[in-house]
Amino acid sequence: MRSAAHRLRNPLVACILAALAPTLATPANAQAQRGTITGEVTDSVTGQPLPGAQVTVEGTALAAVSDGMGRFVLRGALAGPQTLTVQLVGYRTANAVVNVSAARTAFVPIALVPAALSLDELVIEGARPNVQHRALEMVRGRNSPVFAMRAIDFNTESYAHIDENDFRLVDASPLSTFSIDVDRASYANVRRFIQDGERPPVDAVRIEEMINYFPYDWSSSDRSSRDPGDAREGHPFAVATEVWEAPWKGEHRLVRIGLHAESIDTGDLPPSNLVFLLDVSGSMSSPDKLPLLKKAFALLVDQLRAEDRVAIVVYAGAAGLALPSTAGDRKAEIVGALEELAAGGSTAGGAGIRLAYDVARENFVDGGNNRVILATDGDFNVGASSDAEMIRLIEEERASGTFLTVLGFGTGNLKDSKMERIANHGNGNFHYVDGLLEARKVLVEEMGGTLLVLAKDVKIQVEFNPARATAYRLIGYENRLLNDEDFNDDTKDAGELGSGHTVTALYEVVPAGVEAPRGDVDELRYQARGDDPDALPASEFEDELMFVKVRYKDPDGTTSKLLQRAVADRVASPSTDFRFAAAVAGFGMLLRDSEHAAALTLDDVAGLAMKGKGADPRGYRGEFIRLVEATRDLGLLDRKAEERREWRRRR
Repeated sequence: MRSAAHRLRNPLVACILAALAPTLATPANAQAQRGTITGEVTDSVTGQPLPGAQVTVEGTALAAVSDGMGRFVLRGALAGPQTLTVQLVGYRTANAVVNVSAARTAFVPIALVPAALSLDELVIEGARPNVQHRALEMVRGRNSPVFAMRAIDFNTESYAHIDENDFRLVDASPLSTFSIDVDRASYANVRRFIQDGERPPVDAVRIEEMINYFPYDWSSSDRSSRDPGDAREGHPFAVATEVWEAPWKGEHRLVRIGLHAESIDTGDLPPSNLVFLLDVSGSMSSPDKLPLLKKAFALLVDQLRAEDRVAIVVYAGAAGLALPSTAGDRKAEIVGALEELAAGGSTAGGAGIRLAYDVARENFVDGGNNRVILATDGDFNVGASSDAEMIRLIEEERASGTFLTVLGFGTGNLKDSKMERIANHGNGNFHYVDGLLEARKVLVEEMGGTLLVLAKDVKIQVEFNPARATAYRLIGYENRLLNDEDFNDDTKDAGELGSGHTVTALYEVVPAGVEAPRGDVDELRYQARGDDPDALPASEFEDELMFVKVRYKDPDGTTSKLLQRAVADRVASPSTDFRFAAAVAGFGMLLRDSEHAAALTLDDVAGLAMKGKGADPRGYRGEFIRLVEATRDLGLLDRKAEERREWRRRR
């Protein structure tokens, strides 16, 4: 530890020191009894270095993963004989005995013997398409070939399945209710795949997160002709709407509903009580994980003030306090604690979350921003780590005023589905950090929105007018849908809106008189069809397309407040922001192979985005256009593009 003040706060105190030895520096008297083991793992047949081998010290939580050169480092091993166990898929498990001394570093060369695998035993679960053909190698022996699977880019990333929203008939389902979503992780993750020359998995594409990745200016002058009624009127955010023709199906309407929270200067933010909960397990050893994490959090530390406080909790084989709550102006001390962290051990994520909330509770600031910031690749694989147990804990702490932000790092092991779920239950948000530029965007440029909640449990409910609309579909938000009765139920959790946040939701609406896409559904016996306006009674609201209601609570409130406004059925020239949001939605639909994309092409998306680029001071929209062009030029969607061209020819 860095000092005696860095005490551990966990019921398993007796085993903490051994479990966290590779992670936290130890006092001088303990260092005298410990040493370092280094080594290199190679193939016994070819002599080539083997990355990804798991190296553990028997009887302890010390562990490491060999790097791209097959090398590994184990720090903090007890002096004396120690037994190493080395495991790698496709090879026989190896053991080696090494004599550890505090006076010198012990080096251990380990050659792994390939193990024969029959082809029906070989399963590469979750591997990316262009990884599968590289994961199987043939090693020829004297008498017969031996098939061995090497740990090359082995992929265990997981994403929650998404059933795309379909059209709903207004006469059968006039209400649409959902929770807002200000997560942005999906866009950064999709960008990572495309920049690697790969098509992202369909379920990695959450269209609402892609749309809301970009900042929008709802107060821009080109919106002055839009419907009135978006004044805040004492609320912390405004509600505004636009109606346009759907770019991918001109006879349909595209409706944009926007929420825009007021921006608060970082100097005016209330005091923050932050707990950095950092995953330092063995899976975090690669450069795009823990090393990037350290640099990212150093950017945040640079923004802190004297009235802010930061503690650092780490978890590997067990959880421990690496830095007690420290004033934000002691930046060198905080950054120094970050720099001392090293990856090793398994992942006791559940214990880490419990300890982080304990520390946050001990240093709670009334009226302040109390938040745990979890940074991980999402691999909670040891200890009390069931999703249900963690979610119950997070919900309990949410009720007491401590919120949760989740930052995902790395590739090949990303547990996107788990991280998104716990962020949703923690009154927080989820971001994926694929580089320092994204870290700066999340933790510096958007720090107010990331760290300060202005409204919680924000829900939207839209009622469609059957005299004007036959059917509708909400684009995205599939995992944010609510029951209609949940809108007025203040006990139901929903999304949070932070300082400066903008939220966009898009509806594709089939106007009355236009045939609605529908499956094989019998005609209704007792109701008039919405596509037969003559069968409907006249109404004083006949010019309205829809009625939008928004409920929210103050950050420390328990009773919701209501905003509402009507949306006229008037198509107008779209704002640049609306054009761009539609382009992002279209791109997401193409990546998801959506049946609703009709004849839309990547060229159409790029052209629409160019018209919606606007000033683009940060270059985010320009980057999006380049991603669309790269997807086109790499042919990532060629098969579906050809099918759409054929569909267009038939039309």
